[in-house]
Amino acid sequence: MSTQDAELPSAPRVEGPPPHLLIVRAPYYRDVVDGLTSGAQRILQGAGGTAEVLDVAGAYELPQVIRIALRGSKRFDGFIALGCIVRGETDHYDFICRATMDGIMNVAIQFGIALGTGLLTCDTVAQAEARSGQDGHNKGAEAAAAALLQINAARYLGAV
Repeated sequence: MSTQDAELPSAPRVEGPPPHLLIVRAPYYRDVVDGLTSGAQRILQGAGGTAEVLDVAGAYELPQVIRIALRGSKRFDGFIALGCIVRGETDHYDFICRATMDGIMNVAIQFGIALGTGLLTCDTVAQAEARSGQDGHNKGAEAAAAALLQINAARYLGAV
């Protein structure tokens, strides 16, 4: 199934108290990441949730900062990781994509957190822009919806 075939993201109903999330973003491609952030915030607001936004240096730092947040005194019901990596002329793209996604998954599994991932890995900036606009399939919105569904699952299973 392609993105074009998928339903547009919408805010799921969240059981219990309004969720509070941390959006960790790597704004190297600022316009793209701002678009992802707007999409995520729209979904969170639709679900009655709130968020704090924290920028990091780059995509590679996304899982590191989520892990740091778990050590901190602030509490969040879930996390959303947003960023954009565009293929270049070297294998740097492959290394950063793999390391970042593996790091994000490792933190989520090791610590059992609700985490939505909106890390775009594209060949061109135009592809990233198409996935971060406000008219259609915004991957930030999809990441927020995923995080909220994970929060629902954790609450249902008594894991929070």
